Amino acid sequence: MTHPDPDLLRAALTHELPTALAHLREWVGINSHTHHREGVNALGHATAEAFAPLGFTAEYVPCVDARCGQHLFLRRPGRDRKSLLCVTHLDTVFPSAEEARENFRWREAEGRIYGPGVVDIKGGTALIWLQLRALQAASSALFEHYEWVVACNSAEETLGDDFAEATLARFGDHAIAALVYESGTLQKNKFNLVVARKGRSQFRVTTAGRGAHAGSCHADGVNAIAELAGLIPQIEALTDPARGLTANVGLIRGGEALNRVPHFAELEGELRAFDPAALIAAENAVLELEGPGQIAAAADGFRCQVKAEITGGTPAWPENAKTQLLFEIYTRAAAKLGVTVQAESRGGLSDGNLLAKHLPTLDGLGPAGGNAHASEWSDNPVARKRPEYLDPASILPKALLNLAAIAELAEANG
Repeated sequence: MTHPDPDLLRAALTHELPTALAHLREWVGINSHTHHREGVNALGHATAEAFAPLGFTAEYVPCVDARCGQHLFLRRPGRDRKSLLCVTHLDTVFPSAEEARENFRWREAEGRIYGPGVVDIKGGTALIWLQLRALQAASSALFEHYEWVVACNSAEETLGDDFAEATLARFGDHAIAALVYESGTLQKNKFNLVVARKGRSQFRVTTAGRGAHAGSCHADGVNAIAELAGLIPQIEALTDPARGLTANVGLIRGGEALNRVPHFAELEGELRAFDPAALIAAENAVLELEGPGQIAAAADGFRCQVKAEITGGTPAWPENAKTQLLFEIYTRAAAKLGVTVQAESRGGLSDGNLLAKHLPTLDGLGPAGGNAHASEWSDNPVARKRPEYLDPASILPKALLNLAAIAELAEANG
């Protein structure tokens, strides 16, 4: 297949960029917090409307979590039944109350575009639209070649496995690759592409003490919060940078009143590592916390009891041969454009964690930006803060690289 002319692609991308940004602004204006079901569904319909003129039809699939909106699959048939999956998601981490409290809205300032989900990942969805529209205009042969699928997870920020299962059930047999449009980075003509991600294990530790009046019967009580507090340093000490392992206590609950010795407390946290063996070892260390506690009642020696459990997890996406082949395709495409690519292993999770086991997968293909999951703006010189932002200057170079690599991929697959 003849490769698209880079100059024609660049011209088409430049021409269509204002429309892509208009779509992005509309999408950023729709609150799509993971558990705002109506907002996620509204964004799904708005996304489907944007892709419809390109020939895409929409399929809406319920999420197994009833609190969440529908997954969206946009499909456009090609001459070849081989599918190319462009993976994105609809949800963000920002509740509508937070957006209102922080006045977190679309804002163009400082050479950036700020807004909820603007880079994680609505900017990635806009980049997919821009690439396909430019390809339709500048290289109809390549545009018509593939069966294009834009797979949109409605609950990526909680990352259940049902979206991956639904994707694989529909397209797994004839998909040649999964291209994940989470944000990337661009520095001086060098693009970082994600080839591996950490896995995660979630855990809960509960302490059961004995309640008592905090003034008149303090010696009868066993303080569950104090017991739990003593366990936190042990959990945090599991962090081992040499093994790429982190342990984080993220939530703590306990007690009901100031005048009671608390009989109950619990914490929840997570472990992350690239190496599955390191993750299992850390899980076992958490589970070994279970048993009699250290704190006992002064009156009779009654001891706190500790319970530990693993509550869920996401498998690691380790470096693998299929991803390496995709990365090499991007390397060849980059060289033809006079730029370079660099492999990155990232600690955060994405749909790539669940797809990479089944399909050649590459991530970080979206535009550059930063401060994902942050909403605060402050000009205080001591505590300056900026919320999530998109670097608009990265959009065209990243789109051109992706399209050049897609052309290389078509050639590699005959």
